[in-house]
Amino acid sequence: MEMRPNRVRKKMDAGEPAFVCSGFTHADDIDSFGPNGFDGIWLEGEHGSVDAADLGNLTRACDIWGMTSVVRVNKNDQGLIYRTLDRGAQGVIVPHVDTAEEAQNVVNGGKFAPLGKRGLFTSRQGYGTRDFLERANEETLLVALIEDIKAWENLDAILEVDGLDVLFVAPSDFAASMGLIGQVSHPDVQAKIDDALTRIVDADRHAGTLAFDKTVEKYAAMGVRFFYTDTGPWIAAGARNFMAKAKAAIE
Repeated sequence: MEMRPNRVRKKMDAGEPAFVCSGFTHADDIDSFGPNGFDGIWLEGEHGSVDAADLGNLTRACDIWGMTSVVRVNKNDQGLIYRTLDRGAQGVIVPHVDTAEEAQNVVNGGKFAPLGKRGLFTSRQGYGTRDFLERANEETLLVALIEDIKAWENLDAILEVDGLDVLFVAPSDFAASMGLIGQVSHPDVQAKIDDALTRIVDADRHAGTLAFDKTVEKYAAMGVRFFYTDTGPWIAAGARNFMAKAKAAIE
């Protein structure tokens, strides 16, 4: 048996966009979303309820549909990173990666030697495979969140760190770190975000960011290939539209 391929990595490496969606806390919800064709599921362990005990079932649901399971952890801790991978995640998202040293810590926790220092243990993704240790590094997705102005200042050095698969510019904390909390659309914030994404793409690295219907075309044109979105706005828009049509017909 061969190790499952990491669909998100494969698509980005081929120059194609990879689409990742959040908003799921139960395996049944992931299963029902599977036919929609997204490449990955973002499982929220920093701001949400997902923890190690949940990951077996959640990541198995992703596996059924060939979607990459990507878990956001709540701190840049090597043990937490590789435990998340051991539990079956195909990728880990690490918050507040502000320096090259912090970026290297992500790699050390998420990649086996010689690239990193991940503890030797067979992940759930390795059960029954003959080549897990040989292929794990290439099938593991590490996403570093660039979400502070400090990270923007140190971005050139961060880009020199090998082993990070996506550098993801996260807008909300980025704005807050600039003293513009809640003002993601502020011109100064948008200028810094666009600059960071451009520098990542120009360095021939995979850039990622949060995108919605009104921004996805802009970011695609800029060279972003890791697109993260959330089910919340779709549900809200659908609900409003549904009720508005009914009320308009009655009136």
